[in-house]
Amino acid sequence: MRDARLPVVKVCCIASREEAHLAIAAGASALGLVSAMPSGPGVIPDEQIAEIAATVPPPVATFLLTSRQAADAIIEQHRFCGTTTLQLVDHVAPAELRRLRTALPGIRIVQVIHVTGEESIEEAREVAPLVDALLLDSGNQRLPVKELGGTGRTHDWSLSRRIRDTAGTPVFLAGGLNAANVGEAIRTVSPFGLDLCSGVRSAGRLDRGRLAEFFHAVGRSVP
Repeated sequence: MRDARLPVVKVCCIASREEAHLAIAAGASALGLVSAMPSGPGVIPDEQIAEIAATVPPPVATFLLTSRQAADAIIEQHRFCGTTTLQLVDHVAPAELRRLRTALPGIRIVQVIHVTGEESIEEAREVAPLVDALLLDSGNQRLPVKELGGTGRTHDWSLSRRIRDTAGTPVFLAGGLNAANVGEAIRTVSPFGLDLCSGVRSAGRLDRGRLAEFFHAVGRSVP
């Protein structure tokens, strides 16, 4: 049984049913399935996302990472993929978030906030009441080719802590997490959840040993 004092762990960039079950066996509470993105790792076709999501047993959550910004397009994609959670990696307007909530009442909505500076705190405060959780990552939506996740970089965790303390909704921490730094990340931010991709992979593939090291490090973060 998971220690309730510990953050939940979401393993992202899942590419196959085998990787899904490897992550679950290691202790993952959620899996991230990456659809079409302008950049970054882990992208798989929607057909593959649907196939993997259908094999994941509850209560493990399946997150559809989507870069779509219009509610109708997101709804269409979700209904095809059949995941339990939407992870919106780009900015989605408040009106579109409300439409998602109305159309998909049983589906959790997680908005990604790319923590680039003080402006990210205000962005998080504005969107928090409209979603079920925030995910604080290290991308940059303002680049000519958007970075919407999977950068392998950390960001300023002090900003993430301020968002966590003021948002009023659960917060996942992402961006460059691994076994060596996750203890400090937990102590600094105290997030509801952790999200990682490259930190538990070798040559792009999910690594059983790195998974074990990461979960061991998470367990050591609580006295």
